[in-house]
Amino acid sequence: MRGPIAPPQVPLAASRAETFADLVQDSVERLERRWPQLADVDFLVLDVPRLDGAAGAGWSDETVPLGGTVAAREGRPARVVVYRRPVEIRTKGRDERAALVHEVVVEQVADLLGLTPETVDPRYGED
Repeated sequence: MRGPIAPPQVPLAASRAETFADLVQDSVERLERRWPQLADVDFLVLDVPRLDGAAGAGWSDETVPLGGTVAAREGRPARVVVYRRPVEIRTKGRDERAALVHEVVVEQVADLLGLTPETVDPRYGED
């Protein structure tokens, strides 16, 4: 018998990329309740950082960034980027991955707003 293992509406059918994007979206929604101005920011998920371009600038062979920001310019909204593969490699389970995704999003939003991560989310850094 050929076909999908589970129907499309079942979470099992979601790809790792879709599941990761959902974690980022959950984190963004959590922060938007406290910071409504985030509605004007684009949140993106990329598989890996690029070696060129604004979001990939400033990193070396020693460390791979987990996220980045691109300031608003020329009618384009500000962007927060979370890199899926580096985050997945550093985590073992879904809960650990969700916590790291939220940490990355908080850190990037803090950088974008010029605030400390603890100001953006008072629970930042708590396990």
